[in-house]
Amino acid sequence: MGWDTGWGWGWMMMGGFMMLFFWGGLIVLLILAVRAFTSGGSHSSTAAPPSGQATGSTAFDVLKERYARGEITKAEYEEMRETIQR
Repeated sequence: MGWDTGWGWGWMMMGGFMMLFFWGGLIVLLILAVRAFTSGGSHSSTAAPPSGQATGSTAFDVLKERYARGEITKAEYEEMRETIQR
């Protein structure tokens, strides 16, 4: 008669939760592994540039981008453009 420790259904529920955690964790790891080994969509840094374009940016390209973003004024843009063209 001394077999009852008072946990009864508690151990069965704990076993069910542990099984859910195990399989859930395994599925999450599988998804992360698949995403790591595939391109992953739009944020791939190894994507090839469109055909006809060079892989590196020239100084003038960087200057145009900075002006377009508003990082430099028109006067600064003109001055730097003149310097680059020399």
